[in-house]
Amino acid sequence: MAKDTQTSKAPGRIKQMIQVYNTTKVHDRALTPLLLLLFLVPIAIAVLLAWLLDGGIIGWFLWPVTGILVGLLLAMILLGRRAEAVAYKQIEGKPGAVGAVINGALRRSWRGSEVPVAITKQQDAIYRVVGRGGVVLIAEGSSQRTKPLLAKELTQLKRTLPNVKLTQLYVGPDEGGIPVAKLSRTLLKLKPSLTKAEVTAVHNRISSLQGTPIGIPKGIDPAKVRAGRPR
Repeated sequence: MAKDTQTSKAPGRIKQMIQVYNTTKVHDRALTPLLLLLFLVPIAIAVLLAWLLDGGIIGWFLWPVTGILVGLLLAMILLGRRAEAVAYKQIEGKPGAVGAVINGALRRSWRGSEVPVAITKQQDAIYRVVGRGGVVLIAEGSSQRTKPLLAKELTQLKRTLPNVKLTQLYVGPDEGGIPVAKLSRTLLKLKPSLTKAEVTAVHNRISSLQGTPIGIPKGIDPAKVRAGRPR
């Protein structure tokens, strides 16, 4: 049964990579030449080393194989990054973009939901995540329209978590806004202030006080950003 499971998983992964490539190349014309370059250069270097070092039959076998494996690894890394960039470009400026990042791009050290904790009629939203860097409120949309919502959420959190570090971030086109593509990186750069156990405790504390979910803003499917993360 284990062999059957492994056999069924392999084609699925290959098929997924092909789908990611086909989707990404439509929006990234330089993808195919770059992938070929990264794949072929290590092989050429490996063949050259095999010739220069004169390792005999074993050398002529091991060096090219190593070159192929390195080339495949580099090509997969590049595909992942270019696909991620295309995914971010497609959701930039759309309602729910921050939710997509929270749902599909944040590492396990951060806990949150693609469902906003507050939203305006114009679909500006406030999201909340908890991680080693504390509790972070992320405003999305118009900075002016989200200010009252942000202030209200911040006041409630200060009452509930008086000793926890609170951070405010803004994702949007107005001055001081962070591009959605840099949101995950910005969160990971926050100085740790909570242990893993405290992250869980704080998240559970907030979740126990949270009211009925208000729903995901219409605009995009948060799961779409996952297509840009093959590694």
